[in-house]
Amino acid sequence: MGLAQLHYTSVPAGQDGPGSGFVSVTPGIPGPLLDEAERLLAYEPPEEAPPHPTAAELAALPQAFSHSVLADGSRLLARTVPTGAGTGPGSGTRGAHTHAVLLPEGSGLPGGGLPISAWNSVRWAASPPQSPTPVPLEALPPLGLFGRDVLAGFAAARAPWLAGFFAGLREQAGAGAATGSGTGGYARIVLVERSSSDVAQWIALACAVLPRDHAEALTFTTYTRRPRAARQRIVGVLPDGARELTGTDHGCRVLDCTGRPPAPAASHGAAHVPYVWGEIAARVWLGRAPEVFADAAALPGGVLSPGALACVALCADVTLGPEGRTEAAAWAYEQIRTVDPERLHRLVEALAAPAEDHRTPAECAALARLFTALGDRARRTGRDGDRAAAALGTLGALVLTTAVRMDGAPHEPLPEAELSALPEDLRRRLAAELAPGILAGIADDTAPDIARPVGLLRIAGILGVDCAEPLPGLATRLARALAADPDTARVPAVRTMLEDHFELRTALLGALDARAAEDPVATARLLGAVGLPLGAVQTLPHLRMCAGAPWVPEAGGDGLTALHAALRAGGVSAFTDPLVLRTAVRLVWDGSAPTAGEARQLLGETGSDAHRASGTWATLVRAALDSPAGDPDAPALAHDLLRCFPDTLEPRVRGALLLLDFVGGLGSGRAEPPWSERALSLLRDAEPVEPTLRARVFETLGRQLLSEDRPEGELYTLIHCGEPALLTAYATAAQEPGVPDRLRTSPAYAAHCFVAWSSLPGASAEWDRTRIPLLDKVLRPVVRALPDADVAAVERRLEQVGAHRAEEFRAWNRPTGALGRLGRRLGTLGRQR
Repeated sequence: MGLAQLHYTSVPAGQDGPGSGFVSVTPGIPGPLLDEAERLLAYEPPEEAPPHPTAAELAALPQAFSHSVLADGSRLLARTVPTGAGTGPGSGTRGAHTHAVLLPEGSGLPGGGLPISAWNSVRWAASPPQSPTPVPLEALPPLGLFGRDVLAGFAAARAPWLAGFFAGLREQAGAGAATGSGTGGYARIVLVERSSSDVAQWIALACAVLPRDHAEALTFTTYTRRPRAARQRIVGVLPDGARELTGTDHGCRVLDCTGRPPAPAASHGAAHVPYVWGEIAARVWLGRAPEVFADAAALPGGVLSPGALACVALCADVTLGPEGRTEAAAWAYEQIRTVDPERLHRLVEALAAPAEDHRTPAECAALARLFTALGDRARRTGRDGDRAAAALGTLGALVLTTAVRMDGAPHEPLPEAELSALPEDLRRRLAAELAPGILAGIADDTAPDIARPVGLLRIAGILGVDCAEPLPGLATRLARALAADPDTARVPAVRTMLEDHFELRTALLGALDARAAEDPVATARLLGAVGLPLGAVQTLPHLRMCAGAPWVPEAGGDGLTALHAALRAGGVSAFTDPLVLRTAVRLVWDGSAPTAGEARQLLGETGSDAHRASGTWATLVRAALDSPAGDPDAPALAHDLLRCFPDTLEPRVRGALLLLDFVGGLGSGRAEPPWSERALSLLRDAEPVEPTLRARVFETLGRQLLSEDRPEGELYTLIHCGEPALLTAYATAAQEPGVPDRLRTSPAYAAHCFVAWSSLPGASAEWDRTRIPLLDKVLRPVVRALPDADVAAVERRLEQVGAHRAEEFRAWNRPTGALGRLGRRLGTLGRQR
């Protein structure tokens, strides 16, 4: 039974005559199918086509050779050629004739040819038949226009666009494109060419690459004027027809082969597989080895597997890039149990051949995995004999060489057991070749990733390269990297080396101990996040103390007890190594300071030499100067510090400690006058004075100036000091609860305060603002409540000072009117002067 045929004439809109339509159809084709086919067969000549083309111009117009899927699953294969004239009276001069065949669902062309093979078959009709029923058609024999060399030459001419085209094919194949459904990543690949025959060659290239079922189902058209409306997967357009595809919302992968070649496509994200496969397929065609596609189709994964395709390509001496080589190694690793020994050996030789470009960390990791699997296969099966040994040696040398010379660090530890089993002579040769690079890489302190030099150290161990010289520097950098990011210890290459390399671990612990001496708190956090066994071989006093932190479980804990425990954990006496004292102090108090009592006891226990050598004397100073105002141990600590570190203290700190020591003497009665002048002088020497110390000085001095034993001249100094804070402290002390009690019980003290608070009225505004409230709000309520006998006792005391003082007191204590006159007189006397 022959092919069902359709003959269709296209006439541009607006021309006279019978118009477009079917002129000859095989009987039995359903009407709905004809309607659907008609929408696919209409031909629009290019916009710039001449209205009355010559024979040469007519031959230059594009042919529309298309393969489409219809709604019932059948397929429509059609060729449309411009005729230059319609078929009836009055027809136009830009008509076209379409000859099409219907291929039922599940069947193909007679003879088994692919749809694209029928391009320009001699059995296509260029004009409509005279009969409404077509002459039977049994086949569409190909002309053989798409031979191997022709397609290879065409591929070479379109080299810049090949990878993108094949990536688009692979993208469609991964999205179910075999159904021709028009759904998936890019719905269509649009090829911009000046000739529809060039588009046909693109389609032939695609069919030569794809699996048979994909190639048979691939829909295409070599020409359309409206690519947005096209239903096929591959669509050819002329340059003027591509104008409607500007922007990015058309869902098409546009390859303009008439313009500037595109830049190489970068592979990334979900598009990695299509891009890599497209690049491999392009290199196969450029290598003129299309038989690779058929060979790859027979392998696990098939021709659409980047790894299978890359493996066959490499074995056929096709040069691939690093991604292609990585895919080949990964595929061989996955198929290690079934891959043919001969193919595997050839693949290893191809992978080991000198590369035109840089190998990548991903490629190195894939090679290492393949090497491990190859060694396991040889041990488990005993297969391949000398060939396996040769492949292992070749691949092992490649793994080591690429790991040393590539850019970047290995992604995972190298298979040390397998590499160590390489022949001794091979390892000696590799050691001689690679030692300079290994040592330079280990010593490189600019490497952005610590895993790189650590991995090189592992290679050095495999090859027997002596790395004693760069090892301490590497350990120091590794300690620094761990402190900056503890997760570095979980990087496979680093983790494996810390577990297996005794010398590195020893050097690292030494470097961490030195770091712990500089920043014990950060090191304690590091050890809390990364478990590093300290062992019993090294002393590591600072690191052992950090491993036991925190030593004070909660705020307010016994700091000295914690300090003793930390020093015991370090295992070294502070007298032998004073720096352990510094580490212990920092761990226990973590940036703060001990109390003054703890600091004094610590100084007494260890002596000044250890604190001077370790620098912890500064912590003791902080304990004294930052102590609360009421801390009774702070002045004694200041005295001890002045005695123990006379040549160590800087002038300001020395002045502050002298001030604190003076305050202690003032409170205990040891201080020699003049009090106020001495205090104010020491304050000036100790600037900037700690706020708590300043407040302590003024509070203590203010209380002492209220004493009856106040030295001569202190009141005068107070009145004229010009220090508002001292006057405020004096007034505050006078209002403390004990002062009224003493005023009530001691006539002498009441007289003393009256004399002080009534002295030198008007000497200064600050003094008047201090003394007048003291007279009115502190002394007056007490005196008014005293029995007459006690008031008289106060007067007698004042008479001993001077008769005028007693008279002033009586006047001050009279009823309100007289008092008001006296108050006004006392308050304005100074201003009148």
